[in-house]
Amino acid sequence: MSLFSKLFGGGGKPAKDPEVYKEFRIFPEPQSASGGYRLAARIEKEVGGETKVHHMIRADQIQDAEEAEAFSIRKAKQLIDEQGERLFG
Repeated sequence: MSLFSKLFGGGGKPAKDPEVYKEFRIFPEPQSASGGYRLAARIEKEVGGETKVHHMIRADQIQDAEEAEAFSIRKAKQLIDEQGERLFG
């Protein structure tokens, strides 16, 4: 896949609807790593008419892609519970 395809989303999987949790939108985005997938997600929230974004990347690895998505969502919810809007500060 070319650099431009990676940047602009060409040739990849279609985007899924986000998981909404406490007014935050969670987009699971596990990253391919040797031996599995690294847990990762994009967390977004509208604050004052502006979309704030936090990229969560964990060292944890899961072998199955679907499991990695589920765990990414679970970890993102935990992070939201712990930090709330401070994620964006």
